[in-house]
Amino acid sequence: MQAKILVVEDDPTLLDTLLYNLEKQHYAVITAADGWQAVELARRERPDLVILDWMLPGLDGLEVCRFIRQESTVPILMLTARSAEIDKVLGLEIGADDYITKPFSMRELLARVKAHLRRTHMAPENRPAAPAPADDGLPPAPAPLVFGELLIDPARREVMLRGHVVRLKPKEFELLLFLAHHRGVVLSRELILQRVWGWEFSGGSRTVDVHIRWLREKIEDDPAHPGRIITVRGAGYRFEG
Repeated sequence: MQAKILVVEDDPTLLDTLLYNLEKQHYAVITAADGWQAVELARRERPDLVILDWMLPGLDGLEVCRFIRQESTVPILMLTARSAEIDKVLGLEIGADDYITKPFSMRELLARVKAHLRRTHMAPENRPAAPAPADDGLPPAPAPLVFGELLIDPARREVMLRGHVVRLKPKEFELLLFLAHHRGVVLSRELILQRVWGWEFSGGSRTVDVHIRWLREKIEDDPAHPGRIITVRGAGYRFEG
């Protein structure tokens, strides 16, 4: 039976190149150019493998990986221009099965695709049942993250501490959510800048330190001795909740 591959890539040139080469190998290919579309297609089409770009508009690749992994064991091969070890660790901890760095050899990518499909081939009767689609056709809202007395609600973009709303600026909320999603992982200032502020941001890592200080003033019992957002000297920050 022809294997079905979902390719998620927002670069039209690379997307066309992947589509051409995969179809040449007789795979059935479906494509998505943003994160939410990828989640919807993964649910509806139940692909045999997902090739997933890290940097996507809307919902990024790590969040797409997280959504898919909650519902499926489909192999996920992540594509990224980032080669640092911490990035690979993040992707694998979220649930990716493999990781390939841009620029890459098409021959290597095709070999990895073939290997994953060979290892994880399942009979149709053993595949997980497709989840029922939401009535409005949209993915379900992400569940709140709860860390003791601290609650972070991504859908409402709301933070509560001991039952009281904590007023955060948009970037403070995005920073806290990013840290919380990677609880226990040391995140460098550079990685935080790129993931929260974006590649185009021209400010320095001091921006991260300032926002961390503001966050601590709002969510720590004692900002001078933080227990939730920990400084790891020479490395970055780690969220402990």
